Amino acid sequence: MSSVKERADLALNNDFLRKAVRFTTERLRDGKRKAADDHGNWEEWRERGRQIRLHTIAHLDYYLNRFAEQARANGAHVHFASTGEEAVRIALEIAARKQARSVVKSKSMVSEELHINRALEEAGVEAVETDLGEYIIQLAGEAPSHIIIPAIHKNRYQIAELLSREAGEELPPETSVLAGFVRRKLRAKFLAADIGMTGCNFAIAETGSIVLFENEGNARMVSTVPKTQITFMGMERIIPSWSDLEVMATLLPRSATGQKLTVYMSGITGPRRKADGDGPEEMHIIILDNGRSEQLGDPEFQELLNCIRCGACLNACPVYRHIGGHAYGGTYSGPIGAVLTPALNKNVAEWDDIASASSLCGACYEACPVKIPLHDMLVYLRRRKVEQGYGNKLESAGMRGFAAVTSSSKRFQRALKAGRVLQRIIVRNGEIPARIGPLKDWNRYRVAPSLANEPFRERWNALQHELRASVPQTVTGTVVQERMKEALHKRAAKPIDRKEGHTYDG
Repeated sequence: MSSVKERADLALNNDFLRKAVRFTTERLRDGKRKAADDHGNWEEWRERGRQIRLHTIAHLDYYLNRFAEQARANGAHVHFASTGEEAVRIALEIAARKQARSVVKSKSMVSEELHINRALEEAGVEAVETDLGEYIIQLAGEAPSHIIIPAIHKNRYQIAELLSREAGEELPPETSVLAGFVRRKLRAKFLAADIGMTGCNFAIAETGSIVLFENEGNARMVSTVPKTQITFMGMERIIPSWSDLEVMATLLPRSATGQKLTVYMSGITGPRRKADGDGPEEMHIIILDNGRSEQLGDPEFQELLNCIRCGACLNACPVYRHIGGHAYGGTYSGPIGAVLTPALNKNVAEWDDIASASSLCGACYEACPVKIPLHDMLVYLRRRKVEQGYGNKLESAGMRGFAAVTSSSKRFQRALKAGRVLQRIIVRNGEIPARIGPLKDWNRYRVAPSLANEPFRERWNALQHELRASVPQTVTGTVVQERMKEALHKRAAKPIDRKEGHTYDG
């Protein structure tokens, strides 16, 4: 497996990918900012969302049991899967029992996490993605590059080439033509499918319902036309009630795309009833753990389960905007992926570098609609990597040396003086362009500034004298002190309105 650094190098050398990702993420980020400003009291709603998620995760066992009871009472079959392999096995058993030959899928990051398409194809079952972006990357044989916009890294010319190959004729790179072809193609797939497979944005514990957010209408087709429905649900996707959904339905679309409301929001409560005009005859809900329960009770990582999969942290992250999603190497990308992937896999040796794919600027926290401190979690991951013996030995030695120097003011001053002398052999016009040692990677894209001949610390005493000499005595001396005393004396002499708690002039 390649490192995140190697994958990032490939992305940084792909000018088109960088432009495409930057353009789309900036548009999404600006849309989110405008939607939040139009909302008015966005920070208050962020806190409401955070409190709902904190409460739910703290009582996850209760709400999961309540949801399962209500869903079963509604006629749905509820399965609990401890691992990804178990979830795949359950889905394949359902498909085999139904003698299914084709499955239509709506967008689901959990199904990507399970690699269910590959498992279905190996079992002889055709799996077709029906979200436009997911359909495009399925044809390309790629994984999603973004939680919300899977094909963020492709333009219409690349998409036209993919769809032309599928159509057997050349299609022009016009959005309406390309979307029209996919619409006609998928319409036949919907009608022929034996099973519809969906994800789950939120599950409502009080009624046993699942809720799907989408903009294309394909999830509604997937969940109504086929006779059997399978829903994959991460165990953390639950919320207590429909009133809590109001908060999430306000936060998620604004954070994801800048929309006030998602185009389609479907609430599904059990399979089709006698009076219903459509819907599946049989409904299965597979609730997946796959490492999520490992975060429960962990004071550093439990809040990771608060995530509502809006993708806002990706759009805000300067690292993601430069390297895209595939450089992260897992199903989930961006800041959430840099924390979630190692947490779910528990394999520090395999994922020990992904936490370093961050500037720790905190933009992800500011963008998150439920205030997950991802930047703190990335620091915790880095610490755990070192504690488990996967740290870089050279880096550790360097940090010990840095600590030894900076812990003593005398040693620090001596080091600076030595540095100013030694740097002369590599400084050019006030900059250090050399690509040696720690400067090798830094100077690939920029140059390091040289140490100042007279650093600020050494100039401070002289600057203080200059400042005092240039400021009149009336500002810094006894005149100001006398004025302050006089003002305080007057204030103390005024009577106080005890009822209102303030002074008044009578």
